[in-house]
Amino acid sequence: MASESILTGHQKIERNVSLLLVFSLLVVTVGGLVEIAPLFWLQNTIETVKGMRPYTPLELAGRNIYIREGCYLCHSQMIRPFRDEVQRYGHYSLAAESMYDHPFQWGSKRTGPDLARVGARYSNEWHVQHLTDPRSVVPESVMPPYGFLAQNDLDANDIALHLKANEDVGVPYTDDDVKNALADLKAQADPNADTTDLLKRYPKAVTGDFDGNPERLTEMDALIAYLQMLGTLVDFSTYQPTQDDR
Repeated sequence: MASESILTGHQKIERNVSLLLVFSLLVVTVGGLVEIAPLFWLQNTIETVKGMRPYTPLELAGRNIYIREGCYLCHSQMIRPFRDEVQRYGHYSLAAESMYDHPFQWGSKRTGPDLARVGARYSNEWHVQHLTDPRSVVPESVMPPYGFLAQNDLDANDIALHLKANEDVGVPYTDDDVKNALADLKAQADPNADTTDLLKRYPKAVTGDFDGNPERLTEMDALIAYLQMLGTLVDFSTYQPTQDDR
């Protein structure tokens, strides 16, 4: 009897356009609040982890290229807390590691391996060879070649605007970071540059020539700089998870 009563009531709603509209709006409102309200307390849900910092200008430029070329379609950047994933890729991903990502690169499909801990795992030379001819280092790879990145000069004249845009959505870049963005970008890829100020602003930044051609700043430099920092900022030998992480 109760089920029949529910069905009868549901049929009345379906047949009354005004009533159906009111209840639909009510459902959408409740669902929207459930999704949106937690965002106002987002800072309370992300653990502060020592070592995290915003991307250097060169890393940010490389990340833009990573997104532009659709790398996220085949590679995730989220190691789940399962034994098979941790043993293969490394420590499970922390929410704090994506706190400066707009958009984040978690992903759900792995045609290729997860890249959350790829930083410092391979040499710059390996990355250049892999991006130029993937099957020369990974015979079973189905990745297309990206050798053209080494032929494309990096267009970085607007990098300060990229930092400013990220600052506007909450990334803690300072006015000094924005002012020195272009100089920092060039210094990171120049093996002869003084990187003292760069490293003060961006600790653990990998510096030097990335693409094997120190005379030229290319998109290959930027992409490899980005790949080489992934997963390297947090020292997991001293990291202690909070109760919520366990």
